[in-house]
Amino acid sequence: MFQVIDGDITSPKGFKASGVHIGIKKRKKDMSLIVSDVPAEAAGVFTTNKACAAPVIVSRENIASGKAQAIVVNSGNANACTGKQGYEDACKMVKAVAEELNLSPEDVLVASTGIIGVPLPMETVLPGIKTATAALSYDGGYAAAEGILTTDTDVKKVATVVEIDGKKITIAGIAKGSGMILPNMATMLSFITTDAKIEGGFLQRLLKDTSDRTYNMISVDGDTSTNDTVSVMANGMAENKTLDENHPEIGKFIEAFYYVNEYLAKTIVKDGEGATKFLEVEVINSRTFEEGKTVAMSILNSNLVKTALFGEDPNWGRIICSIGYSEADLDIEQVEVFLGNNDKLLKIVENGQGTDFDMEDMENMLKSKELRIVVDLHVGVEGAKGWGCDLSYDYVKINGAYST
Repeated sequence: MFQVIDGDITSPKGFKASGVHIGIKKRKKDMSLIVSDVPAEAAGVFTTNKACAAPVIVSRENIASGKAQAIVVNSGNANACTGKQGYEDACKMVKAVAEELNLSPEDVLVASTGIIGVPLPMETVLPGIKTATAALSYDGGYAAAEGILTTDTDVKKVATVVEIDGKKITIAGIAKGSGMILPNMATMLSFITTDAKIEGGFLQRLLKDTSDRTYNMISVDGDTSTNDTVSVMANGMAENKTLDENHPEIGKFIEAFYYVNEYLAKTIVKDGEGATKFLEVEVINSRTFEEGKTVAMSILNSNLVKTALFGEDPNWGRIICSIGYSEADLDIEQVEVFLGNNDKLLKIVENGQGTDFDMEDMENMLKSKELRIVVDLHVGVEGAKGWGCDLSYDYVKINGAYST
């Protein structure tokens, strides 16, 4: 239905981007700019943390119109918990971009990531916006992916192509995030571009539903950031017929759009701070998606499960315990749990009790970098799937020294 290509946010028609070093960080790129040649339909989802950062507040206000044409992002400083000054600084960033690009400030979104509670160095940021504007390029997507990173070990990017109405439509994205990841309405930072022509209300609903099943189904450490943001711009330059729920080929677009967001969400988890294992938890035969999600996230957020997997210990008691306190309406004696890797699963819990599984076989499977847990609740026909990672010594080292 769609093709995955080696691309980034400038792969769709009519998008330029840049990523530059302006001096917030000592050496690495710390500002990115994403710009559409024409006004775009825009949608966004944001953190539910009540201590949300100033750029989140400003972007929520600006995206209310359903339109945007540029996104400016700085890394190294979250501009969070910075009071009235932080809000004013986020507005100054928006205004500076608008002036450089001859846009309305309401058509500019802003995002920040990094250390909390430190005012933005505006004497660095404002000249930096001029630098980022001058560096804009139709080949600047990779640099932009670099400019949004903090403790990430590598860029996170993806692009897909799908044919609709005989037109080639490209959907692409970049993201950042490796710690403070327990999204609720969004992930750390994720920016999606597409040249599809799409109805704005439908785009917002699609992003919300997709986020609920991708970004909201990942966990690295159980912390919901002050700055979590997912935004998308669709500039219509592919010249397809307007996409909405009634378009005969809308399923193809939804599939490709979902893939881009799931890929980015999973890549964030795989790059979790100090992570050595990637974990997929699938809950089957739940009454509802929400019930399945409750169970899956309870397992993914359990530090005891995370540390057991780091130690390659098939401690089924920790898994069944996390299921039991998930607050899902279930009969523990009906629950079955399977553990293994992508090639093989062993049943480790049946009727709420441990099974006599082959320990040597299990120990060999747990050496894999990618692990799976499948939980069968036996109460319905729905389900949910989520992703997480283990918890290692290095996570503590990274976060113990982060502010320095």
